[in-house]
Amino acid sequence: MKILEGSFKKAMKKEVKMDLQLVSQQLQESLTEYFENTELSRGSIFVVGCSTSEIRGEWKGTNSSLEVGRVVIDVLQSYLKPRGIFLAVQGCEHINRALLVERQVAIGYGLETVSVVPAIHAGGGTQVAAFQQMKDPVEVEHIVAQGGIDIGGTDIGMHVKFVQIPIHLTHNEVGGARIVALSSRPKLIGGQRARYTFTDDNLKDIR
Repeated sequence: MKILEGSFKKAMKKEVKMDLQLVSQQLQESLTEYFENTELSRGSIFVVGCSTSEIRGEWKGTNSSLEVGRVVIDVLQSYLKPRGIFLAVQGCEHINRALLVERQVAIGYGLETVSVVPAIHAGGGTQVAAFQQMKDPVEVEHIVAQGGIDIGGTDIGMHVKFVQIPIHLTHNEVGGARIVALSSRPKLIGGQRARYTFTDDNLKDIR
């Protein structure tokens, strides 16, 4: 009986490992496609909202997973760090969707810090994973990110600058969670005479 029980536990561990590998693979496919379709400059902020429960096929906040969160953060940083892009991780509603960033990012962008730290069920598995990995993490109340992804319907739009641009992804699922991706552009301003590209016509006396 003990032998059978031990075999079952080993099988379960193997199954979890395979699931985490799938999460990693699917997220890599999504991020590869994202960065093929948009350009974020060095020093930009990239926000991620992620429900590990949704990835596991459950409703938000009901089955949070630190292990899944660690996979998500590892994959994200493997794409962001080489590009010089800063990560911001949105927490859940129980901490007012505060965002976890490195202290240097908060200082550099003049972000207001708040007094809270993430927990599995108040912040979420992804925020806890990021907190453990970051050098000097702090929570901030608001940011204006240049782009980001929403994994599982976490509503990151409030943290992405105007004008927001949806990025169409064909690889738009991680586990049981849907992915929505956003980029942004500066507002087009001006009236009839305004131009949005610089050509020889810009030098002419055209009214």
